Amino acid sequence: MEKHPKMGLGALLRPEDSILVLIDHQPFQYTNLNSHEPAMIINNVTGLAKAAKVFNVPTVLTTVIEERGGYIIKQLQDLFPGQKPINRTFINTWQDPNVTDVVNKSGRKQLIIAGLWTEVCVAMPAIQALGEGYNVFVVTDACGSVSPEAHDMAVCRMVQAGVVPINWLAVASEWQRDWARTETAGNLAGVLMENGGASGVALTWELQLLATA
Repeated sequence: MEKHPKMGLGALLRPEDSILVLIDHQPFQYTNLNSHEPAMIINNVTGLAKAAKVFNVPTVLTTVIEERGGYIIKQLQDLFPGQKPINRTFINTWQDPNVTDVVNKSGRKQLIIAGLWTEVCVAMPAIQALGEGYNVFVVTDACGSVSPEAHDMAVCRMVQAGVVPINWLAVASEWQRDWARTETAGNLAGVLMENGGASGVALTWELQLLATA
């Protein structure tokens, strides 16, 4: 019986096969972000980027016309202080060889994308990369749009094409896979405490209780 490529254990994310592309988390895009609370998107994309660092997943930062749209948010640039975001004129990231060459040379086929806005700068590269043989995952809670409808319709369109929607905590969990992997578990727990919302608060409380006589 032939195995379905999007089912089974092999369909889950693996750090060694993953590459993360963060697109246009810039001031201009945030000014018309109405599908989500901007602070939530900032928190989630920061947590996602921190998790990528924990698991040594290559992360590509890219902006569009940053001289007018603004620099990538400080939270991301601070995580990658020596990395200059790739500045584009192409709306579709996947038409810029400066980005695609980096991804292609990595040899990794699990492409994880998050960006602003979902219906434009995320949907275009996700759909194109899917057609070029990548397994594309879009981190929907680290993306946002000009309206809730725009975000939802973009996700629907991408799913119809074959893109896998996922949230940032699920990405981190699939990379970790087993809490017995102590080489990453401690650092990931730190990310969860800082960016995991109520789960992070609960984990901090649990550590407090464990230290209680």
